[in-house]
Amino acid sequence: MSHISNPSSHISAYAIIVAGGSGSRMQSVVPKQFLLLNGRPVLMYTIEAFARSAYQPEIIVVMHPNYHIYWQELCAEHSFTIPHQIISGGDTRFHSVKNGLELVADDSLVAVQDAVRPITSTEIIDNAYTQAAEYGNAVVAVKSRDSIRSLRNGVSQSLLRDEIYLVQTPQTFKSGLLKKAYLQPFNDGFTDDASVVEKDGHMIHICDGDYQNIKITFPEDIAIAELLLKKQRHSER
Repeated sequence: MSHISNPSSHISAYAIIVAGGSGSRMQSVVPKQFLLLNGRPVLMYTIEAFARSAYQPEIIVVMHPNYHIYWQELCAEHSFTIPHQIISGGDTRFHSVKNGLELVADDSLVAVQDAVRPITSTEIIDNAYTQAAEYGNAVVAVKSRDSIRSLRNGVSQSLLRDEIYLVQTPQTFKSGLLKKAYLQPFNDGFTDDASVVEKDGHMIHICDGDYQNIKITFPEDIAIAELLLKKQRHSER
């Protein structure tokens, strides 16, 4: 990974944390970003990761309006005081990010992060900002460790594992580039920010992710994340 020579460089940075999940796959009535991880909500860890960044981004959390008060109550309960703005999400992830971009200044860097990736390291975040400043965008990804096959029209075909990357977040961009891309009308092919930017005619620059940068999706992921967090804290001592 690249090292940071001058993190600020007089350029402002933002982080849009998308917290619109419903929790359906977690079999939980509480959205997964609010589930407890070592006694605290998942979302708090994600916000903390960006608060530790050398770029000191302004943090914007995009959340369904039904949960704004609930989140404020959780912050009070856990004495969580890291500055961040809460805004309402849209019908899709695309529309939620678009709402967040309204608060992002021009000529800045902006990282878009899943609220339910609580173990993203500061090094990954800072490296993504640095590479986005250089290349226009930086999408965190890891190579597939497993053999890969595609299935199309009932026909299974092997793919080259070394050419397959598993995309993570943050996905980081120069703000002007991302804002312009989000002027496009929504379509179902927009699975993440990289796909929106790619559709607008830009090549995507991949930067190093981490296999431990997991997304909390299923119930067993909480237990895995708790173990990884304990390991992370032990290594920091």
